Amino acid sequence: MIYSSILSNEKGAFALLIDPDKYNISDIKGLAERAQNANVDIILLGGSLTQVSIEKTLKIIRQRSSIPIILFPGNALQFTPSADAILFLSLISGRNPDFLIGNHVLVSQALHESGMEIIPTGYILIESGAVTSVQYMSNTMPIPRNKPDIVVATALAGQQLGLKSIYLEAGSGAQLPVPNGIISEVRKHIKSPIIVGGGIRTPQAVRDARQAGANMVVVGNALERDAGLLNELVAACT
Repeated sequence: MIYSSILSNEKGAFALLIDPDKYNISDIKGLAERAQNANVDIILLGGSLTQVSIEKTLKIIRQRSSIPIILFPGNALQFTPSADAILFLSLISGRNPDFLIGNHVLVSQALHESGMEIIPTGYILIESGAVTSVQYMSNTMPIPRNKPDIVVATALAGQQLGLKSIYLEAGSGAQLPVPNGIISEVRKHIKSPIIVGGGIRTPQAVRDARQAGANMVVVGNALERDAGLLNELVAACT
């Protein structure tokens, strides 16, 4: 299973986030091939909007890569049964019921029938120096980056609720990544795998997140600007 073999891997995992709305078909083909050659561990597929078909994008990636594809849905419309797994995200840092449970109810029957691996994930949005897409679209406030105690308490609550992983998110368009001090504090308090994304643009930022305690590091925007960074970023995630 993906959860046990990747997220719990002590080596650490590198995830490439592909937002179908950010690429044309040719770019997705090239990025999937780059990911395969760079030994990317996971491809996350999803975004804040739904202007381009998730299913169509997934099929293009499958033709050029054998990397497991996990859905990273911004809403219930981004579900497709063709993926290998889904990060079933509950935005536990916010108080918007649509992103805590509402979208989950809408897709629950289709997800049940698909038989795909479900990874219940506590999604925690952290202030990043800019209003990010997820903040705007979910109508939730991020936790201030100088409040690690609130982040830790939120992560603990997610673990106590039975969520199988914790995603610390700075958000798409973040000026600053999740502080390493927050990652390390959360690591001290929870046993669940920690996923970290948003605002990570350099190999050093990948290394810092891993050393602070991230089990999986996610990069998306930086590769939209320069896909040539992929090999260096993956190599840093060890």
